[in-house]
Amino acid sequence: MSVGRVLVVVPTYNERDNLELIAGRLHAAVPDADLLVVDDASPDGTGQIADRMAEQSDWVHVLHREGKAGLGAAYVAGFLWAAEKDYDVVVEMDADGSHAPEQLPDLLRGLEDADLVLGSRYVAGGQVVNWPKSRELLSRGGNAYTRLLLRLPLRDATGGYRAYRRTVLDDLPLAEISSQGYCFQVDLAWQTWRRGFRVVEVPITFVERERGESKMSRKIVAEALWRVTLWGLRSRRHEHPEH
Repeated sequence: MSVGRVLVVVPTYNERDNLELIAGRLHAAVPDADLLVVDDASPDGTGQIADRMAEQSDWVHVLHREGKAGLGAAYVAGFLWAAEKDYDVVVEMDADGSHAPEQLPDLLRGLEDADLVLGSRYVAGGQVVNWPKSRELLSRGGNAYTRLLLRLPLRDATGGYRAYRRTVLDDLPLAEISSQGYCFQVDLAWQTWRRGFRVVEVPITFVERERGESKMSRKIVAEALWRVTLWGLRSRRHEHPEH
């Protein structure tokens, strides 16, 4: 299986307890993949740990940003860096261990017949571990709402474990994307699908983080809700313009 040069983009903010562990697991699972740590000036020293890792290996790279500017902006910065370095495949992965690097080969295999592969919690074989029921219901409900409003035929459009072919990212208006969190994931999946690219889902096991604090907030959920609603209404208006 060869999909070309693979870059795994991992945004970090206060992930000093997780970064080295997840990098080691990634290298063991996919030895040919490179890692780009995009650190938002973590006050806990995550950026310094990443720098040390980069000095000690040729497959770890670091992109420092001046402050905490959000997940979406961090990924866009990573995507642009990947384009500059001419990678063929770009992977989104969390630093906290919720996305198992051992499942990355499954996502890369999916690219043989697709342009974007989503690691899905809600297709057959997918599951969530250590989440309270309320959190899972919120996630499932958000995905159902997204399918309804955007007519997007995906079970897990909000998931953040995914692999893109560079051709997809080159075609997306990355400079115009301002959405964050769950909303960023929906935004890119929807735009990819609307442009006619092939999007598939493969099952993953999502495990809630064991170390550090979750970045989830009501603000992130609220942003996703209103943006998806806005996008859905706009797309319907374009389908049925008033005379």
